[in-house]
Amino acid sequence: MGEWRELLARHARVNEALERELERHHRLSVTEFEALQHLAENDVDGCRLQQLVDDVHMSQSALSRLIGRLTDEGLVERRSCTSDRRGIFAVITDAGRQRLAEAKPTHEAVLERTLRD
Repeated sequence: MGEWRELLARHARVNEALERELERHHRLSVTEFEALQHLAENDVDGCRLQQLVDDVHMSQSALSRLIGRLTDEGLVERRSCTSDRRGIFAVITDAGRQRLAEAKPTHEAVLERTLRD
């Protein structure tokens, strides 16, 4: 049980450090960073919102709000699926790609520092 608690405590420390540094330097939450990263990996066609729900481990409503915020900032666009009008895709924009590129070194540095301890 002690190892489980230590794992939870380490996860909390890493997540808190990521939240603090990503927000301070890049105006991104950890979840926003993760969503942008998943979208960048699916850059050609974007990603179905339902797939993104599974990838970033969020509820549909929480993801919808997150995509709304990223869209408002110009980091993501929503597009309808051409073959299935019910399907909605999220696509990273050039501005989103730029913000992600700027945030990656911070993300990596925080992980390096916090996981080393």
